[in-house]
Amino acid sequence: MKRTLARRRGNIVAMTAILMMVMIAFVALAVDIGYLYTVRNELQRSADAAAIAATWELIDKDGKAGTETADSLATSARTKAALFASLNKVGNQAPGLAGDDVNVGYMSNPSDPNGAMLATPTGKLPNAVFVRVQRTSAQNGQVPLFFARAIGFDQATETAQATAAFRSGLSGFQMPSDGTNLNILPFALDETTWNALTTAGSDSWTYNKSTKTVTAGGDGIKEVNLFPQGTGSPGNRGTVDIGSANNSTADISRQIRSGITQADYSALLAQNRSLQFGVSGTLTLNGDTGISAGVKDDLASVVGQPRIIPIFRSVSGPGNNAVYTICKWVGVRVMYVKLTGSASSKTVTIQPCNVVAKGGIYDNGGGSDYVYSPVWLVR
Repeated sequence: MKRTLARRRGNIVAMTAILMMVMIAFVALAVDIGYLYTVRNELQRSADAAAIAATWELIDKDGKAGTETADSLATSARTKAALFASLNKVGNQAPGLAGDDVNVGYMSNPSDPNGAMLATPTGKLPNAVFVRVQRTSAQNGQVPLFFARAIGFDQATETAQATAAFRSGLSGFQMPSDGTNLNILPFALDETTWNALTTAGSDSWTYNKSTKTVTAGGDGIKEVNLFPQGTGSPGNRGTVDIGSANNSTADISRQIRSGITQADYSALLAQNRSLQFGVSGTLTLNGDTGISAGVKDDLASVVGQPRIIPIFRSVSGPGNNAVYTICKWVGVRVMYVKLTGSASSKTVTIQPCNVVAKGGIYDNGGGSDYVYSPVWLVR
């Protein structure tokens, strides 16, 4: 009997020891699984940050708009992706990116998360970046395990990837969902002058993106005078009413400094007008030919800041009865303002620049230059 009891006690002790070992093994495995889960989150964070930063580099809203090439933008985007991937450590290690971990290309419809990213077509610039961050034997080393080594698992392979993109082809505006104003300057420039800018424009001013200031001297980007010179060809540049009909100078001043408000937008809709192109690819806005000297201080206050202006194809009616047919939205920066003295010396000098537009309505048939949506993660 004593031997039987001793044997049973021994079996219980042995089984308890085995159960304890199994429990310890499960706890150890849970620790490693939790660590791998953390590493996966860190990998995804690194990939997301790198893709977003690299895609913003494609827009480079403080750069020299119109001077970029697809190759130069891709090179800059790759550099930015590598920097932001390294700033987001994975398992206490700054990850590096292999050559095929970054792909810069073009998405025809970034709003489709399943859409393909292709090589950038001729005549277009890239608008999307794919980034992969790896912890593999070939790149950054596998993820080391701790307790799982007891059951034969020393390390694990983990990867994460992200694609970010933006849209161009602006066809119009609605009010931004975050309650901010539309970044539109209510001055219209004729289509002929805009299209001839790269060949007929002047180059007398430079924007310094580090100091965000404008200084005299050329920077390789052509400029044009937004102020009507009364030449008659194409002529009739002026202000457009984005709000109540016959906007006052006070309204124009406010919109120069602060943009288009919800009240302005609602007043425009109440007139059965909108800020979106119709099937003809145009829209009409009431306006007033000419620019009042009363807004010179307002314009001077936004020198160097990015804004969006409408481009008109034609205008009918004189003075404050003018109706502008708008055919394009473009991104510009006010470089110099002089609204005193003789008519020939007056100027509102603008230069093209990339502008990120909240509230934009984008489609493949939209008409815009230098205007882009914010960047977002497609997948």
